[in-house]
Amino acid sequence: MQSLPETGLTPSTMTASVLRSGASLIASAPRGVQRDFLAGLTDGQLAALPFLFDFWALDHQAPPAGDWRTWTILGGRGAGKTRAGAEWVRLMVEGPTPLARGVVGRVALVGETMDQARELMVFGDSGILACAPPDRRPLWQAGRRMLVWPNGAEAQVLSAHDPDALRGRQFEALWADELAKWKRAQEAWDMLQFGLRLGDDPRACVTTTPRRSALLEGLLQRNSTVMTHAPTQANRANLAASFLDEVVARYGGTQLGRQEIAGELLSQIEGALWSHQMIRRAGAVPKPDRIVVAIDPPATSTVQADACGIVVAGVSMQGPVQDWRAVVLEDVSVAGLSPVGWADVAIAAFHRHGADRLVAEVNQGGEMVEAVLRQVDPLVPYRAVRASRGKVARAEPVAALYEQGRVSHVSGLDQLEDQMVQMTSGGYAGRGSPDRVDALVWALHDLMIAPAAGWRNPQIRLL
Repeated sequence: MQSLPETGLTPSTMTASVLRSGASLIASAPRGVQRDFLAGLTDGQLAALPFLFDFWALDHQAPPAGDWRTWTILGGRGAGKTRAGAEWVRLMVEGPTPLARGVVGRVALVGETMDQARELMVFGDSGILACAPPDRRPLWQAGRRMLVWPNGAEAQVLSAHDPDALRGRQFEALWADELAKWKRAQEAWDMLQFGLRLGDDPRACVTTTPRRSALLEGLLQRNSTVMTHAPTQANRANLAASFLDEVVARYGGTQLGRQEIAGELLSQIEGALWSHQMIRRAGAVPKPDRIVVAIDPPATSTVQADACGIVVAGVSMQGPVQDWRAVVLEDVSVAGLSPVGWADVAIAAFHRHGADRLVAEVNQGGEMVEAVLRQVDPLVPYRAVRASRGKVARAEPVAALYEQGRVSHVSGLDQLEDQMVQMTSGGYAGRGSPDRVDALVWALHDLMIAPAAGWRNPQIRLL
């Protein structure tokens, strides 16, 4: 291949930084210099240039040097994270010629769901197929949910939705997209780490808009993790100006804007009642002596309605009441179901855990809540509770139990924990209603707060 003008180096011998510097200089040069540059390339070089990502990549899209296990790319919406992930997969699997082996031969492509992994990571505008040069373009085998390159490399498309389905997989490289959104993030990531075991140097690339996530925060603290970061504006050359103007005008300076536009990881909101560190503080999970299922019913059952918060918790009643310890066992909150639908879910959880009682907040539904539950199971032990104070006032004494290290969580409660860390002394900082937190608060009040206060009335008017 001929040398690019004014460099004396061929693209194959240039360093990534030189290539990116060259692209920046050419992009900002006068039109005449740009025309001269393009005129100096052969037809083959012109055809290859769009696929030479080292030449076009922004700094946050280029893999860092050094010995790392996980490269995490944090960025605002539209910052080019997906393109960076797709190009990293190309870098791993493609060889110097179409049939030559690359660095790795087996890759896992993991999204929050199978549809999202396929439509964004494989077929998306910035996905692998859109980035691949014609002579190295992989074939999509729909039946196997797999990409196969001309050199024999394979990339299996997987979903983080069912962590158990990830067991038994093995690969040399992993691209995990939108990790902070995964519903069962820790469980899925653990299974993927067991599978990332082939080759001499197995590595992972994580592309995600930053959201409060215990997994993401812990991952970034590891010595084997490197991070690059960029706001949405870093990729403004490839975004509609009206989009940037609108989102900055509407969300600039807000918590949501700092997360979704600036790409900041807001590890803790000011005034938050809980932090991820506080939630993890309690350590070992105690064996419960008593278990309840708490329900925070929605006001309506439409698709747009709030979720029905359903949380299972237990308490170890060893020693005096001030020494009791609680454990949160499961969050089975659901949205979009009829009253009978969420009652089915709650009572199934009741029997699955061998619970002692259902506890339901009845401010919205009154006697209807009990009537619906008894349609499903006429004999289920039931207690109605009514809120006479606000959500924050109800949550504060429960948060104090966490500060004392008296409440443990089993794994897989990511969505509940994400709501908890957005509950502040000034109210809920997240979107919608904190239905999962409300159910958690009712459960722990019944198990811990009420006994400590000596309340024994089965029709408790809590808070």
